[in-house]
Amino acid sequence: MTLFLSERVRRGGRDLDLPGREEARANIHVGIDWLSSVSFGHINKIGRRVIVLGGGNTAMDCCRTSRRLGGEDVKVVVRSGFEEMKASPWEKEDALHEDIPILNFRVPKSFTHENGKLTGVVFEVVEAQYDDKGRRRLMPSGEPDEHYPCDDVLVAVGQENAFPWIERDIGLDFDEWGMPKVDEVTFQSTRPGVFFGGDAAFGPKNIIWAVAQGHDAAVSIHRYCQGEDVNDRPPPGFSLTSQKMGIHEWSYDNDVSNDARFRVPQRDKGESLKDVRLEVELGFDPKLGFAEAQRCLNCDVQTVFAEPLCIECDACVDICPVDCITFTEDGEEEDLRGRLNAPSLHLDQDLLVSNKLKTGRVMVKDEDVCLHCGLCAERCPTGAWDMQRFTLEMTHATAMTGGGACQAR
Repeated sequence: MTLFLSERVRRGGRDLDLPGREEARANIHVGIDWLSSVSFGHINKIGRRVIVLGGGNTAMDCCRTSRRLGGEDVKVVVRSGFEEMKASPWEKEDALHEDIPILNFRVPKSFTHENGKLTGVVFEVVEAQYDDKGRRRLMPSGEPDEHYPCDDVLVAVGQENAFPWIERDIGLDFDEWGMPKVDEVTFQSTRPGVFFGGDAAFGPKNIIWAVAQGHDAAVSIHRYCQGEDVNDRPPPGFSLTSQKMGIHEWSYDNDVSNDARFRVPQRDKGESLKDVRLEVELGFDPKLGFAEAQRCLNCDVQTVFAEPLCIECDACVDICPVDCITFTEDGEEEDLRGRLNAPSLHLDQDLLVSNKLKTGRVMVKDEDVCLHCGLCAERCPTGAWDMQRFTLEMTHATAMTGGGACQAR
């Protein structure tokens, strides 16, 4: 029998055991539980003045939802700096767009109350200090404590794993944070036959990581049930197929531009703040959707170079928009990197170096710079450059599928 735990086993969001917590309990809410109650219709209002504690996406959901349930003065207060907040950048942008200030480097010290009613929160002002290894510590800044009056507080400072049903004497080891000790390759715990993945193993990341770890753990579970070594991982496969449709014609757009990411149009703020169930993002219209799709770098289409066909005309060098192709004398890697047309900034990225050509030179291509735009193949008069589709088959528990992450200009 095997057991695999991939979802976070929760007792709920973390609470803050601070002075005044019990006395003001009626107006201090655990953020993720409060959001659930809003979603199910159990809560439909909140006080005029709201403080949200925390800097993650749950905190952003709490503050924006508060604005829609009657919160007029809503603040987010975070112990870290703005850049270190765990919330996604677009979540922070949306909160600021809805007139929600984010106050950083403030640590809650106590809840103030009067006659059993919450009146505010006291914060210590801190600053970030770094040791010689770059590790950050939050230290008192010396500034006086700050008190912010409020009617309600939403605590969104994280969630907890909870494994009270697992006896601690069955061979499962846990770390100081209550997380199971798990092999990062096989996802097997210290007890054979028990596997963990996702939030339950490595803390909160995202659903993509959890699904990928589930696939890898399934391989381990299959091998374990077959009595095989779970550390023996099947290698991935790959294939290349020609992308060419005709002479100098490609099945994708290869325009090279510096277009930034297009923002998703949003509903007017005055309208969206009136209804908690109203969609804020309106989605792309056909014109914007097409423009956004044109930013795709086609990273599954690779340049393939055939030395026997090359006449060293340097046409590919001339047309390359990022100067990633260089024809030069052969040499050691460090020497070659110093002679490339474009600076080689990432030494961990291998160079593509051809065999010697007719003149004795070699073609060197920096894949870290290449856009996969296909212009070299279009321009090449002899077909020495070709574009071929690259398919990566990952080792999963079910049928293997190809594909990869999408990159954009």
